[in-house]
Amino acid sequence: MNRQLTRRLHRDYIKVYRISGLITHGVVLAIIIAYFSVALWREWTLIPGWIALSIFIITFILFIWIIPVMKYRIFQYELFDDELEIQSGLIFISNVLVPMVRVQHVELESGPLMRKYELASVSVVTAATTHRISGLKQSEAEQMKRRIGVLAKVDDRDE
Repeated sequence: MNRQLTRRLHRDYIKVYRISGLITHGVVLAIIIAYFSVALWREWTLIPGWIALSIFIITFILFIWIIPVMKYRIFQYELFDDELEIQSGLIFISNVLVPMVRVQHVELESGPLMRKYELASVSVVTAATTHRISGLKQSEAEQMKRRIGVLAKVDDRDE
């Protein structure tokens, strides 16, 4: 087996993950503030608001500071001639081998936040599931998509 590519995600993926988490937490914080406002106006109990705020603080610390770095450190992949090996997870680490003969097609995705940092995701689709590698530089993701397409003998008619 010839090793073609041994890589980790691009470091900018941590920024994208954090910004995405900040946006989500901003919406949740607005809802919590709205509850507190209505609760004070209607003289409701503030206990649900305090519980929500406590959960908000815990998830903020987890999803903005801890999880992005853990995902970056744990996630890695290797592309061989015959298979793609992906290691991922946080608490339970999984190591998946995707045989090239099982690959049905390969997709390249990039949302607005990922495009701002010139990042993309490569999705490798088999009959059983989809394996996603998010946080690659756009050029590297395109190169990987083409390489997997060639190795898996997937016809690239869309381009």
